[in-house]
Amino acid sequence: MEFGEFLWSLLLIFFFVMYLMILFSVVVDLFRNHQMSGIVKAIWIIFLIFIPLISLLVYVIVYGRGMATRQQEAVVAAQKEQAAYIQQVAGTSAADQIAQAQQLLQSGAISQEEFDKLKAKALS
Repeated sequence: MEFGEFLWSLLLIFFFVMYLMILFSVVVDLFRNHQMSGIVKAIWIIFLIFIPLISLLVYVIVYGRGMATRQQEAVVAAQKEQAAYIQQVAGTSAADQIAQAQQLLQSGAISQEEFDKLKAKALS
């Protein structure tokens, strides 16, 4: 294999992987879009199978802004779920943290300045 053939193969592989990434993101967006009916989704899937490049470009042009919005909403929802899970697992609320810091202050383990820092951190 010559160097030119290697570069050509590398370029083809790059564009194929890029095509697959865009195709998967479009398919995920199709199923994430709740405003679109099931029949329309099925038609888009059929077009993506039989006329892949043109239908992919048309979908990205028509629904590109909506794709970004739905992706952003999914990320925000995942972050909220993660924060709720961490809060549930951690099991301490801001009031619990302040009460623990108050106990440490009363026992003399921390100073008033450290208590104020812990309180500010718990409330943030």
